[in-house]
Amino acid sequence: MTVGSGELTFKAVPGWPDVPAEARLIEAIGVAVDPRDRVFVFARAELPILIFEADGRYVGGWGAGQFVRPHGITIASDDTLYLTDDMGHSVRQFTTAGELIRTIGPGNTPSDTGADGFDYRRIRPEAGPPFNLPTNLIVGPGGDLFVTDGYGNARMHRFSVDGEYLTSWGAPGDQPGQFQVPHGIGTDGERLFVADRENSRVQIFSPNGELLDIWDDLARPAQVYVSAAGHVYVFELGYHTGIFPWHSPDKSKSSGRLSIFDLEGNLLVRWGGNGFPTTPEEFYAPHDLCLDSHGNLYTAEVKAAAAGFVGDDTSALPSLRKFVRC
Repeated sequence: MTVGSGELTFKAVPGWPDVPAEARLIEAIGVAVDPRDRVFVFARAELPILIFEADGRYVGGWGAGQFVRPHGITIASDDTLYLTDDMGHSVRQFTTAGELIRTIGPGNTPSDTGADGFDYRRIRPEAGPPFNLPTNLIVGPGGDLFVTDGYGNARMHRFSVDGEYLTSWGAPGDQPGQFQVPHGIGTDGERLFVADRENSRVQIFSPNGELLDIWDDLARPAQVYVSAAGHVYVFELGYHTGIFPWHSPDKSKSSGRLSIFDLEGNLLVRWGGNGFPTTPEEFYAPHDLCLDSHGNLYTAEVKAAAAGFVGDDTSALPSLRKFVRC
């Protein structure tokens, strides 16, 4: 299966990776690649961290019992992992071998934002401090840490490279600078690209929280990844799956898809989204993505969680895939 076009053409790798039975993988929630092109998967599984070589061979795993519900993963340039645990209301830094280095901000207890669990509609206008169901982290310009917070909050939080809390911005709503589920985040080294999922847009900020631009030709974006080549990959959940209980699937709109833009927001390539999310050419439940040093693409889809309110049988669908750059 070949997807994309032109210089952004990819070929799917069948059967990638070799997931061991003892991992008891339910779904891959996040994926990241280290400087040696080893693939680290944050999973809802018996072993939440699964490590693979680029060819799909299983290296090892760790983290059993350490997370309430895995959500986001980032590998920093110092070869350490930042792991976001949404229902654990925490962000922690680990070595790649699984040793805890530090906790970023508070943890374990949700901040008082007015939210009732995942019901972002109840968040108070002033939102709240870290964290209430945080979703992702990126190491941004100057090494500072930026956290999307998330399901039970409607804010961006900034921490120093030393983990000191600095500032927050955002509020619930659909106006510029407001959020309805800030879910994913990427950076080009100067700007922050925030996937404002339930507003179906990416909002672009300076590190100081100044709103610079909004891209809205999107369908519930879950994650943003900016490549070294200056391509902005946006993984979009779409309107068919992964909905909240108070929503209904909207088959008149796009299903899950991947869109690739240049740094100015011009659409270069898009595939998926054609309304057939259970077919191999489509995406069922886009959640996270990354590239390795060769430009190969890795994707993670929350096929179990996203099927919950629509009743699809996703047992035969992949949750973790690799696409080789052609």
